[in-house]
Amino acid sequence: MKKFLKLLAGILASTLLLGGCQSAPADNLSVSGTASLPSAASVSSATATAGKQSASVWYFDVGQGDSELVRLSNGKNLLIDAGTTESGPHLVKLIKDMGITKLDMVIATHPHADHIGGMLKIVENFEIGTFYMPRIADKDVPTTKTYTDLLKGIQRKRIPTVAAKAGISLLQEKSCSVRLLAPKLAQYKEMNNYSAVAMVTIGEKKFLFTGDAQKESETEMLKSGAALHADVLKCGHHGSKTSTTVSFLKAVSPSAAVISCGRGNDYGFPTQQTLTRLKSGGIRIYRTDEQKTICAHTDGKTIQFETGLPSATTT
Repeated sequence: MKKFLKLLAGILASTLLLGGCQSAPADNLSVSGTASLPSAASVSSATATAGKQSASVWYFDVGQGDSELVRLSNGKNLLIDAGTTESGPHLVKLIKDMGITKLDMVIATHPHADHIGGMLKIVENFEIGTFYMPRIADKDVPTTKTYTDLLKGIQRKRIPTVAAKAGISLLQEKSCSVRLLAPKLAQYKEMNNYSAVAMVTIGEKKFLFTGDAQKESETEMLKSGAALHADVLKCGHHGSKTSTTVSFLKAVSPSAAVISCGRGNDYGFPTQQTLTRLKSGGIRIYRTDEQKTICAHTDGKTIQFETGLPSATTT
């Protein structure tokens, strides 16, 4: 089975590498919004609100998992992860209800089921420009049905695929850019550290998405000298104590942080250690387990959060 997966992954990994990326400066940082839970809103009304801004960043409530959507002012869409197998059909509906038929860029941060479980449904239901996922060392290649079915789905649709790694630029335009800061190594002890980490710049504002990257990957990013500051941080590994380390958080220095986790999950996420680190830094905390789907609307100069939006779950 692993020989088959290596061969299939090799076929999928193309040499489609885009040019370098430079991000715009982010000065006079400010984040506005409400962290309280309003009454449930419809996707259509939330999308109308987003239309008044130049871009929107959606942190979907997919239960105990991860999925984010970035809608850029140029009409392009970036999806990062797709939650669990159970959340997949609901996620497809939410995105379709926004009028989206094409996802220009899709990132599968790493092959854990709570991040790629719903990805096959995404592949089957949307036109995809380019698919990005990290190349996993041979000894660590997953043999799960979720992973193998996804690879087969990508191959069936002949979707251009790029190995996600630090230094890759997905998009570079005057008003927005997307670049990867991790993974930096070819092999890790922990699968979570293969996570593709993406920095999205919209005007003067920056959004950092860290997948399940843990201390090892965070330390590598710090040592690389990469510009890590972001206005909004999607905390790594659902708010686990193994991620969002003190030194990394200091370098990112966000005004707001989003934690994606399931209500009453068995792992105790987010951990008190992570919440304490965030609160000590005066960082506003948003949580999908408490506030359902969260949307950050931005015009490139300000950010306003909207909470209590429809979840991609059955509960």
